[in-house]
Amino acid sequence: MIFYSLQEILLIVAAAILIDWIVGDPKWPTHPVIYIGRFIRLLEVRLRPSGASFSSGQLRRRGAVLTAVTTAVSFGILWGVTELGSLIHVWIGYALSAWFISTTIAVKGLKDAAMLVYRPLAEGNLNEARKYAGYIVSRDTSVMDERDTARSAIETVAENTVDAFVSPILFALLGAAPLAMFYRSANTLDSMVGYKNENYIHFGWASARFDDVLNYVPARLCGLLLTLAAIFIPGLSSKRAFRSIREFAHRHPSPNSGIPESAAAGAIGIELGGRNVYFGTVSERARLGWPLRPLERRDILSTVQLLYITSIIVFMGVLIGWLCVH
Repeated sequence: MIFYSLQEILLIVAAAILIDWIVGDPKWPTHPVIYIGRFIRLLEVRLRPSGASFSSGQLRRRGAVLTAVTTAVSFGILWGVTELGSLIHVWIGYALSAWFISTTIAVKGLKDAAMLVYRPLAEGNLNEARKYAGYIVSRDTSVMDERDTARSAIETVAENTVDAFVSPILFALLGAAPLAMFYRSANTLDSMVGYKNENYIHFGWASARFDDVLNYVPARLCGLLLTLAAIFIPGLSSKRAFRSIREFAHRHPSPNSGIPESAAAGAIGIELGGRNVYFGTVSERARLGWPLRPLERRDILSTVQLLYITSIIVFMGVLIGWLCVH
């Protein structure tokens, strides 16, 4: 069995961040998360056949099996692939590990998705912006005005600074590519079955709770990183970001998502949250931050800056760590 030293893992993670900055989500070969999603749907059909009736307890147990099998298979496949690569040649193992870790993070992908919303808004094309907002949020975008469309992009980038960067990087540092993909599979489960609607309230319970557990520490670390990142962006307030986390994060229905969203809202000086529509049902989300001014489309750019500065801080920390142990 191949075990990477701390020095090797730090170098691999630094390379993965660089790959993501430059390449982003790969178009070819097919992104691993797509295969994970297909596997989840295949298992869901087997565990919850169409027309079958199950009690809430049975659904929770079957959902737990879905979570356990998906994460275990994702970890096992990545372990096998990187192990085989390392046995062929150590640098093949390094390359495979760096590439697979890069597919678990999405700094460039998040920026690109946010800009697809920002550019039509800047051009006055609200319908186009709504269309692209619909690709990144589950809420009903057809009823959103310009402010709510921009808010959806801001909240997505802020929340996913944890899911799409800090968490997978932390798990990669702890267990290289296999553990990073283990996390990504758990997060994919949450995004696919972790809803509190009639269809998934019980079957997706284990996936949602497991994702909450995995993100607990990374979300709090992300709050600190976003607070630090705000120092380097003109017009943003690090002090206000920290105060906003303390004041508002606990109001969010998620134990983790409120932290990065509150940090971004506080740093920029806007209010996030409010009225959303999910599957035809109106939901009043906790309001985060102080509305020092009305939210504007340019705040999408500020949130993307926070994301990138956070990734640069982590990258520099990893490089410094590598130099210290080199």
